[in-house]
Amino acid sequence: MKICGFTFIQNAVKYDYPVVASITSILPIVDKFIVSIGNCDDGTLQLIESIKSPKIQIVHSVWDESLKEGGRVLASETDKALAHVSQEYEWAFYLQADEVVHENDLTPIVDAATKYADNKNVDGLLFNYKHFYGTYDYIGDSRRWYKNEIRLIRNNNNVVSYRDAQGFRTKQNNKLRVKKIDASIYHYGWVRHPHEQLKKYNNFSGLWNGIDYQESVLTDKDQYDYFNNTDSIDLFKGTHPAVMHKRISEKNWHIDLDTSQTRLSFKDKLLHKLEKLTGKRFFGYKNYRII
Repeated sequence: MKICGFTFIQNAVKYDYPVVASITSILPIVDKFIVSIGNCDDGTLQLIESIKSPKIQIVHSVWDESLKEGGRVLASETDKALAHVSQEYEWAFYLQADEVVHENDLTPIVDAATKYADNKNVDGLLFNYKHFYGTYDYIGDSRRWYKNEIRLIRNNNNVVSYRDAQGFRTKQNNKLRVKKIDASIYHYGWVRHPHEQLKKYNNFSGLWNGIDYQESVLTDKDQYDYFNNTDSIDLFKGTHPAVMHKRISEKNWHIDLDTSQTRLSFKDKLLHKLEKLTGKRFFGYKNYRII
């Protein structure tokens, strides 16, 4: 049983992506890792080369500006990277550049991949998600944050990225049949210095709002408003992946967020409380079929 990791990245240095931690977090369990680098104007190529792993294969891509609406370009770049995964690998492990796997979850992932390798009814493995917000001390816990998503997919040339690259479907637009496993993806896309987060948010908005979108001109004092742009958060009580420890120790900002305050509708408050009590999310969006 062989696994190939794959990801895509553009301007990782400029927008402070933890892509090195992301890639290195699963290097111990993959036989190869495809990194598709888009047209950059920073030192992204050098950053990836600095990992110095023989498992990493760097490929290059030019992003299609005409797909900068609804996040379609992200799905396109995901598919481009996946296309470089050869048929010798049973599984393809997808990580976005701000997603990291904890070392404690590596063995369960390999065990599940081995268990279902010959079961062609299983199209992918479904992971839990931890979405960090503001700092490394808080996680988003409302329904705006997806609770689960597919990250290990069967490498059968019939799986494609869906919509804005959050998940996957078959080429026939069918939901994948998945097994849920006891492993998590640590998502750090909303953890940066407030100024750096605003820069990234400003740039990222262009991937949804079309080619005519104009980024705002920012001053050095402009910052992302973490306080008023969330609806519900909680304190993180676990441990971070070891590959993130250096980055966490270098954090140069401080934010105190109030976990007791929520900005939820009456309906969402009830569903949020029910989820807290049961651990289950009712009536949530699911782009997969658990079997």
